[in-house]
Amino acid sequence: MGIFAAIKRFFNLNLTDPKAWNESPWALRGSISLSGEHVDEYTALTSSPIYNAVTLIAGTVSTLPLHLLSKKGNTTAIQENLSAHTVLYRQANEYMTAQIFREVMMGHILLWGNGYAEIVRDGYGNVAALWPITPNRVKIRWEDGALAYEIRMDKGENVTLSRDKMLHIPGPGFDGIQGYSVISLARRGIGLTMALESFGAKYFGEGTHPGVIITHQGKLSPEGHANLKDALATAYSGLGQAHRMMLLQEGMTMEKVAIPPEDSQFLETRQFQIPEIARWFNLPPHKLKDLTRSSFSNIESEQISFVTDSILPWLIRLESNYNTQLLNKIEQKRLFYRHNVEGLLRGSARERGEFYRLLWNVGAININEIRAKENMDPITGGNEYFVPMNMVPLRRALEEPKEPEPLQIPTKENTDEGNEDEEVV
Repeated sequence: MGIFAAIKRFFNLNLTDPKAWNESPWALRGSISLSGEHVDEYTALTSSPIYNAVTLIAGTVSTLPLHLLSKKGNTTAIQENLSAHTVLYRQANEYMTAQIFREVMMGHILLWGNGYAEIVRDGYGNVAALWPITPNRVKIRWEDGALAYEIRMDKGENVTLSRDKMLHIPGPGFDGIQGYSVISLARRGIGLTMALESFGAKYFGEGTHPGVIITHQGKLSPEGHANLKDALATAYSGLGQAHRMMLLQEGMTMEKVAIPPEDSQFLETRQFQIPEIARWFNLPPHKLKDLTRSSFSNIESEQISFVTDSILPWLIRLESNYNTQLLNKIEQKRLFYRHNVEGLLRGSARERGEFYRLLWNVGAININEIRAKENMDPITGGNEYFVPMNMVPLRRALEEPKEPEPLQIPTKENTDEGNEDEEVV
């Protein structure tokens, strides 16, 4: 089957229709939605809800502190001197900071369902640099019983990287290897969103939408029509002429044009598409600037829900893949990556104060640790831990009470016997 027959079979379009000529490399995979819009990982970003969702998640994840930690007993320490920590905390490669690299990778995962980066190692096998690769260039295949990644280069040459040289972070998927592209799955909904935006632009750019209709009982000559139009435009058109008294002559009548019901429904549909896109990216609608069901009383609980339901699953997915792909078997026994989400879960000043007070009262935290969490300098003596004096261990509270020994009142006999005993000794 030729390429033109394939286009007609998949999209049911005439070859003279410009929609059939899609230059996207994903054209034969159905990048033209049912609404007629070209929807792929690039054009989807022209829709404001999609762009907002991708930049929100990618920006939030990439700006969280990410450390390589070591665990020894009950204590953990940041391994700042290891290159595996540097590439994801400070500098991914000579051109990208760690924050930009992580943002790019997260954006690829959200759009294509997979994030790829070449791992460059030094002579000792340590990670020296990470270079992101656009997912539409990568094809996964099996080679000698192991995964291999074939990369399409600009000059038409293909380069194959083995599993140990490729950082592959898959999004949600059910084959255990690759993730699903949200853009592909949501093509119809995204296409509808883009079609509504295109319709709105053409509606106001090319449509005819008079605010009022003035009717004349007779038939005006071309000169009379031009004079009437100029008179009305001069006297009543523009913001400065609003609310002036209008004088109509020769039996003319005026009728104000309201928004048609179908146009009102168009606005409602555009509003509905925001929570629809939010569902695809597992986001609360208020994060996409839809505040129709939000209030000041529940916005804080929704922020916590955003962290626990939307961001935390991505963080665990990233950490797990960093641990297994950037660390060797020996390092995995003592090292691990961990994001710090405390900043996202910070409540109001009153709630933080109550939280710190409870921890301080049981000796779980000291003053300087509280000041550090609030970005304040330590003070002298602030490393002491305090506990209430009226507290006893639980084991002592569970012990059966002992009968008190009878109180002995000293008498002359007791005193003399004690003195005699002392003389004998």
